[in-house]
Amino acid sequence: MNLQTVVSVAGKPGLWKALAQNKTGFILESLDEKKTKLVVNLSTAKMAALDEITIFGTDEDIKLTDVFVRMKAAASVPDVKADGKAMREFFREVAPDHDEEKVYASDMKKILSWYAILKDMEIFNSPVVEAETAAETE
Repeated sequence: MNLQTVVSVAGKPGLWKALAQNKTGFILESLDEKKTKLVVNLSTAKMAALDEITIFGTDEDIKLTDVFVRMKAAASVPDVKADGKAMREFFREVAPDHDEEKVYASDMKKILSWYAILKDMEIFNSPVVEAETAAETE
């Protein structure tokens, strides 16, 4: 799963792909059907790359990419509009050691909506580029 260029922007719905970087920020494109372009200034906007996001765990934090891998292997993924109990049960399956006091229903809903956006995309099913280049150098 190659999510290095996929970002979440605080205050903006959905997910974005980083197309280019200029001296003050990034040029982003939405991953929805509209393909809206957005210029984000790094001094005023908060961005997070999906491959760097973690979920609170009881012992140590859980990488979002690991949760996505388990979600892909799961028999059924609940809908974003599912109730909190259904989402919590699902997260006990895909992230068994997540901290239930710190991971809120809104967090689970956001992760499920991101998964719904990404699951059929080529970047979600492609291997990570870093792993390939590391293997070539050895």
